[in-house]
Amino acid sequence: MVPQARIWQQHTAQPFPDAHIFVGALGSPDSRSTRAQVFTGEYRHAVDEKGRIAVPVRFRPDLVGAFVSKWIDGCLAIHPRAAWDVLSAKLGALPVTDGNARTFSRYIFGAAFEVELDKQGRLLLPDVLRGFAKLEREVVIVGARDHVELWTPPLWDAYSARMDDPDVLAENLQGLGI
Repeated sequence: MVPQARIWQQHTAQPFPDAHIFVGALGSPDSRSTRAQVFTGEYRHAVDEKGRIAVPVRFRPDLVGAFVSKWIDGCLAIHPRAAWDVLSAKLGALPVTDGNARTFSRYIFGAAFEVELDKQGRLLLPDVLRGFAKLEREVVIVGARDHVELWTPPLWDAYSARMDDPDVLAENLQGLGI
């Protein structure tokens, strides 16, 4: 599949303040520096009869040892190992007495699975996650900075249409400092 238009820029950002981070998937990191993957783009792929999806080639090098889990807004998330470890550490640092922290931890970790890509670059999605996200014949794969999101097309199309409304977008950006 051909991805939608991308913006290629060089950034320096946390958690690697001395690293060059490139918007757009660049493949394997340069051996001379540490590059954190920034996932971008939208792709549409089939879900085969076994529940496998083809991962975009640009994302594959960074998804070795990745985790797939339920995510916010009714989609799934695939976190590379490093991003998963950061999320896990953040949640682990929250007080166990905080009910919201316990709920979110159970939500994320209770249905999370470590996944491996096969030789064709496909990922097998567990039935419980496919059912949660209502993934049947097609999946929309969306780059979301430090992770990849998997959406059912009708849900993504509705969400995307709302984001395309300038007034709705401006309202959602208020207070973010952007």
